[in-house]
Amino acid sequence: MNWNVADLPDQTGRTIVVTGPTLGGLGHHTALELSRKGARVVLAGRNQKKVEETVAAIREEVPKAELETLHLDLASLGSVRQAAASAARLGAIDVLVNNAGVMGTPYSRTADGLELQLATNHFGPFLFTGLLLPQLVQSADGRVVTVASLFHRWAFKPPLGDPRDQNGRYSRWLVYGQTKLANLLFTAELDRRLREADLPVKALAAHPGFAGTHLAANGQYGRASGGVATILDATVRAVSQSAAAGAWPTLMAATEDLPGNTFVGPSGLHQMAGTPRVVGRTKQARDATAARRLWEISEETVDLRYP
Repeated sequence: MNWNVADLPDQTGRTIVVTGPTLGGLGHHTALELSRKGARVVLAGRNQKKVEETVAAIREEVPKAELETLHLDLASLGSVRQAAASAARLGAIDVLVNNAGVMGTPYSRTADGLELQLATNHFGPFLFTGLLLPQLVQSADGRVVTVASLFHRWAFKPPLGDPRDQNGRYSRWLVYGQTKLANLLFTAELDRRLREADLPVKALAAHPGFAGTHLAANGQYGRASGGVATILDATVRAVSQSAAAGAWPTLMAATEDLPGNTFVGPSGLHQMAGTPRVVGRTKQARDATAARRLWEISEETVDLRYP
């Protein structure tokens, strides 16, 4: 399949929630193309001013875009619960795009006692998905698309220890890889459980290849510009495909007729760039036992059991 963004079907009448809609990032471009096709897009982010910047940018290109916003800080389980309560007003949700994430951040713990990357990239989305599941079921053809990464290949093992304990020296990139492995294990187990419960929702995953976003600079330095952050940001952009192209796998996963637990990524060399296609994943990411154990740990951590 040689998929192109021009292949996006009409999205009129569909409600799609996209987390992490920072201006110029994957979430922004995902929301833009879905808006262009008539979807009602809900931009869920932690910084209202930045979310509004993205809203303004989308409206410049799509003046009649049907956009709503939702305050969501995935690093805070309390904020996730508040966001889900606010999202009740949306009614049926057709697609949830778990796009938001942090990358390579220095060691820190959230107010819930969780390591920041695991909290933001896995536990927050795990809870948010569970709380929105009734609305996804209500759509009668719901879909959860979680944005993973090639970095799942660099995880030595899945994060199956006590999430509130730090054993040994902290390695930001190892932990980032573990969070991306967790995204794929979550997708597989969620889809398995949805099928077992006979619910009309599918779970899929996508990765952008090597896309030119601010994520690396933000993770390393807490900003995308100024001094060494500007240098890193420019370097990433020079050797990567655009964020707009990086959003294509997510868009394909969100709209194409694909089976549950499908993983979509770029078709080029080493999946770094190119038009999207169905791709494979590591043996670790296909470990059903690890997926079940991670699910149990996640349910205990966020205090929610589903489906």
